[in-house]
Amino acid sequence: MNQLLANNPFYGQVNPPEAIDKFIQAAGGGGKGAGLVVLLNNILKLMVAGAGIYALVNFILAGYEFLSAAGDAQKVTQAWAKIWQTLLGLVVVAAAFLLAALVGYLLFNNPMQFLQFKIWTPGS
Repeated sequence: MNQLLANNPFYGQVNPPEAIDKFIQAAGGGGKGAGLVVLLNNILKLMVAGAGIYALVNFILAGYEFLSAAGDAQKVTQAWAKIWQTLLGLVVVAAAFLLAALVGYLLFNNPMQFLQFKIWTPGS
């Protein structure tokens, strides 16, 4: 009886939608977790792009604060602090990429192992 239920479940055959099936096949072949890995990879890429945009906005705002300080030493110091903190954040993001390339080279003899930027979408 259990064998019969295992082969013919009461809810029938459930297949993923066609767009999801294409997404899983494009991501590396339908293994369990392939979609999750791609999702996390895309979230990480979005965070890095967001860090770059945030740094650009921070530079613009700090530059405006610096120019509008009108000789006030405290405002100039705050603007320089903002500029240096933004630069430090960009260095941390760049160092993460360098570390990923180094680890990829040491473990897989391919520095691009962790840095291959391909964003898979359901339509591709």
